[in-house]
Amino acid sequence: MKKRYSVRKKKEAVCLAAALLSAAVLTGFLLVQRGMLVEARTAAAQQELAGEVLRFHVLADSDGAADQRRKLEVREALLAYMEEQMPAGAGLEQTKDWVRAHLKDLEEKARERLEQDGCEDPVEAELVKDYFPEKSYGDVTFPAGEYTALRVRIGDARGHNWWCCLYPSLCFTDAVTARVPEEGKRQLGRVLSEDGYEMVTAYSDFRIRWFFFGDRR
Repeated sequence: MKKRYSVRKKKEAVCLAAALLSAAVLTGFLLVQRGMLVEARTAAAQQELAGEVLRFHVLADSDGAADQRRKLEVREALLAYMEEQMPAGAGLEQTKDWVRAHLKDLEEKARERLEQDGCEDPVEAELVKDYFPEKSYGDVTFPAGEYTALRVRIGDARGHNWWCCLYPSLCFTDAVTARVPEEGKRQLGRVLSEDGYEMVTAYSDFRIRWFFFGDRR
């Protein structure tokens, strides 16, 4: 009797172990599937976003304190120049066209600002399409991917860069509040799908929702 009981217990233990293993494998598979879904939705929303925005980057000569300060001074000078000179109400393509036509002017304005600080570093402005890592700017997040950007390189451009979204205008210079203009976010909301806008303004919530709930809200 004891032997039969022992055999039965062993069989039950084996069955339980097999069931637990199967459950673990199934859970792992579902987690991988959910993760792939989140990445696919993020990639789709990123591509949508990339087609509706123009980024603005200023790269410092180095990470030295003086070079980083000059980078911010160049940023302020260029933002002020573009706000004054760029046609009001310009759309995305008009903004790109204006930037292309004024690259030399932007370089000149940047050099003028550097010279005021006694710096003779060269400046290069270009409109590029490049891969950028995930970046948060104030209370919005741009996921990693390819974007079109106005890139301003100071000197060797080996220092940390400052960036914002030039179109729609999400640029701010107040590091204390660190919040992007509400009008810029509203404009972004008008050109993006619900997914795209949620990804930018509530990135963590977007990924959590798609991981646990998929397309259900």
